[in-house]
Amino acid sequence: MSRLEALIQELCPNEVMNRMLYIKNGTIIDPVKNILYEADLRIEEGRIAEILPHKEGKREQNLDKIPEECIYNAEGLMIAPGLADTHVHFRDPGFTYKEDIESGAEAAKRGGFTQIVLMANTKPPVDHEDTLAYVLSKGKKTGIHIGSCVNVTRGMAGKELVDMEGLARAGAAGFTDDGIPLMDEGLVKEAMERAAKLGKPISFHEEDPGVIVNNGIHAGRASAFYHVGGSPREAEIRLVKRDVELALLTGAEVVIQHISTREGVELVRRAKAKGAHVHAEATPHHFTLTQEAVIEKGTLAKMNPPLREEADRLAIIEGLKEGVIDLIATDHAPHSREEKEKPITEAPSGIIGLETALSLGIRELVKKGFLSYGELIERMSTAPCRLYGCPGGRIEEGAPADLVLFAPEETWIVSDFASKSSNSPFIGQELPGLIYATICDGKIVYQRKKEGKVE
Repeated sequence: MSRLEALIQELCPNEVMNRMLYIKNGTIIDPVKNILYEADLRIEEGRIAEILPHKEGKREQNLDKIPEECIYNAEGLMIAPGLADTHVHFRDPGFTYKEDIESGAEAAKRGGFTQIVLMANTKPPVDHEDTLAYVLSKGKKTGIHIGSCVNVTRGMAGKELVDMEGLARAGAAGFTDDGIPLMDEGLVKEAMERAAKLGKPISFHEEDPGVIVNNGIHAGRASAFYHVGGSPREAEIRLVKRDVELALLTGAEVVIQHISTREGVELVRRAKAKGAHVHAEATPHHFTLTQEAVIEKGTLAKMNPPLREEADRLAIIEGLKEGVIDLIATDHAPHSREEKEKPITEAPSGIIGLETALSLGIRELVKKGFLSYGELIERMSTAPCRLYGCPGGRIEEGAPADLVLFAPEETWIVSDFASKSSNSPFIGQELPGLIYATICDGKIVYQRKKEGKVE
């Protein structure tokens, strides 16, 4: 008797569904080797037990022995490692009318994400072990992997470092005061040194408030349109320059968050060439939109740092193509309708992004010839998992069965959201890459029904 037959005999049907799954007829995206190939996957106990490539004739011979409810027909679908987003705001605790960990997790599943790293600018901020424990405990109940960064400074005040060592022991994924730039260079250097010793990434929001009149609006055509002062590119350039130099000095794994300027991309490129352990995030909105969207969409396209010029957008895409920018992160930032309906200078910055990220990557980067599917998934799954020490990001025998299944040629209209909030400039757009299933630890945590597929 085979191991598979023994497992089926041992378990009742419902238990089988939770502990085994057979996915047939899919196209695998291998982001490590940057290849596509047709194969079936046999999943047991939350891991990929066997990969059966079609071209090698290794398809499962005993499908008739597998309960029908355990077979997923992925014909016409691509199968990729579950996506990982290492820059997400779930607003919990403190602002749960915008989003909470449960609703945020549902948005993540719908977007194909199985690994989330939360930012720490909640209320109270995640600067203490009790708050971190609260977040991690709620995350464990969602069906996907949710980790959290903790703050760099107590109360996000930029004056005193948190107990970095204690919080690392308590399970912190990394350190950041995202949302508030750190201006004390000596404190930043010390934080990098301590993060390096702990082997944890440290991320920075790079906007010098001293040169910004109104954040979220590029100082250019957008600010002129609204007859207000805006946020100049120098705000980002100044702090990126400082922090890549400190990264080289300290050896820390430094993340430049949501990069928005061509000069910032070039500074990261040069720092990497010198051997600095610098990483950079690109958001889907920064590689898709420019300041023209703020003129057209108003507060729905207002974010920090702001959407800038076409040359900046193209530089970000080139950075992604070269690998200078190694992470795609959404900066998912939910806000209520009432908040976003305020005047442009009063409304909060930020947009939601988990449910549109993969589709925007396909449309803007793959279909326009900048990245292959393997390269896109590498930046949306493998690289962030590697940086944060997460076990996902690969499709290999023995690897966690964290997967996203999507139809690259099928389109959908951006309308309703699983998120509590709907602050997106992409509402009404038709996007490619319809997600049919998200699988975490071998369990289907999200699925869309389609005629002809066994669900």
